[in-house]
Amino acid sequence: MRTAGIKPPVWFLAPAVLLYLAIVLIPNGQGLFFSFTDWDGLGSTWAPVGIDNYRAVLSDPNSLQAILNTFMLTLIVTIGQNVIGLLLALGVNSRVKSRHLLRLVFFLPVVLTPIVAGYLWKYLLTPNGTLNGLLESTGLGAWRQNWLGDPEIVLYSICAAVIWQGAGYSMVIYLAGLQAVPAEALEAAAIDGAGAARRTWSITLPLINGAIVVNLLLCVIGNLKQFDTVFSMSEGGPSGASETMATIVYKTAFTYLEYPNALAQGAILTLLVGVIGFVQFRLTQRKALA
Repeated sequence: MRTAGIKPPVWFLAPAVLLYLAIVLIPNGQGLFFSFTDWDGLGSTWAPVGIDNYRAVLSDPNSLQAILNTFMLTLIVTIGQNVIGLLLALGVNSRVKSRHLLRLVFFLPVVLTPIVAGYLWKYLLTPNGTLNGLLESTGLGAWRQNWLGDPEIVLYSICAAVIWQGAGYSMVIYLAGLQAVPAEALEAAAIDGAGAARRTWSITLPLINGAIVVNLLLCVIGNLKQFDTVFSMSEGGPSGASETMATIVYKTAFTYLEYPNALAQGAILTLLVGVIGFVQFRLTQRKALA
């Protein structure tokens, strides 16, 4: 009996669609609506204020600094996580006897929740923490820093923690792509005299372009809305030096109780994530198809 041409009824989608409407679309639509009002977040009374909330957000130095920090964190983490993840994948894809154990070790940080990883790194980077103690004991005491208390380096310290946790995730995606690379192509290039670096650049990287596209997209979207690690390590401080759009939305809503402004900030963040994610996906997808 042939069943290949039978399509499931469309109404099978109804539970998933209703759940998506109730959890995602309707709350987001309400938030967007109230971002154009003076709603106090508790009562049922409100009045339209047009784009005043958006004008206030875009003229607020703290919000503009948070947007800049978000872009900086996204750029640094995306580059660092993908470079390290690719290098790890190339290493564990070799014939090293301990490659299976190394894959597990490199992937372990991914298992931690971002909150746990953030508090772990916060402990390591305190003025009297493990990192400064290690520098002191190895004769590099001059390199001791207030890693999370110095506005000049706090964002980079957070980026290091995010990269540490996410590199293993990128490694797994790259490893899947590397294992699909035909060995014959690499062997033929080696016979022609191509060295390891040349084979990687000219053969391996073009053949894993799909994995590169996926990793870049996940990194960009995930880090544009980074909240957990930043909040657990520095809470956006000191003096807003590590504030991101996600943390400032949280503070505006639940610390300062300025719900309309928080909704406007959230709408701007959503727009940035959507537009940048779409543009980045289109560009990388076009490159993959070229």
